[in-house]
Amino acid sequence: MTPKYLSNLLSNSFIQDLDSQYHVLGKFQVELQKLVTNGNFMGGVFGGVLGASKALASGFFAILTVLVLTLYFLSSLPQVKEAAYGMVPRSRRPRITSLSEEIMRRVGSYAIGQVAVATINALLSYVMMSIVGIHYAAVLAVVVGVLGLIPMVGASIGAALVCLVAVVDEPRKAVIALVYYVVYQQVENYVVAPRIMQRTISVPGAVTVIAALVGATLAGVLGALLAMPVAAGLLLIYEEVVLPRQRQT
Repeated sequence: MTPKYLSNLLSNSFIQDLDSQYHVLGKFQVELQKLVTNGNFMGGVFGGVLGASKALASGFFAILTVLVLTLYFLSSLPQVKEAAYGMVPRSRRPRITSLSEEIMRRVGSYAIGQVAVATINALLSYVMMSIVGIHYAAVLAVVVGVLGLIPMVGASIGAALVCLVAVVDEPRKAVIALVYYVVYQQVENYVVAPRIMQRTISVPGAVTVIAALVGATLAGVLGALLAMPVAAGLLLIYEEVVLPRQRQT
């Protein structure tokens, strides 16, 4: 696969014109030969590869650990909830139980909504790549969908990956993909995602956008992931606890 991409890149008319004027390929080969014969550089490369391999293995085991703990937590969730509700005074237990169950329902609905947004992104990306003629459209669409599960930044990372693959094939395709993703992400951020989240977790669209921006600013990706459930929980407490008390006073 790599030699084919390299051959396509070298046969590109833009690269050939650039090489005929500035002899880019010849200079690149000279510099590459200097780097290969440099012992310090090669040692750094092998050290970097070893470090990247360790980081990859560590990340894999971390994801596996989180997955196992998540499955274990989900299997014991009823017992955990029962123990937590048992710590609440009996007089307030029904009210706390109903509020907690509603918050957890909204958290689950948020996850379903996020999957729906990512699926729409993946399907439309596949259609765009098929029309433009970008190679490996199906594989890239799956990657875009998985990355789309990460709020705020996931869609941008997926778009950058598609554009990177497209520019190796043909720069014109990369420009078309870039324009598409710039337009689509605006529509997704301000139209698609707020409407889906409003239906799944009953949070107004403006609150959805503001919560995601605030969460991403305060705590990065983790903050963006937790922003919607936290906003849904706070809005529920405001509607079911704060407002009724204000009406009684």
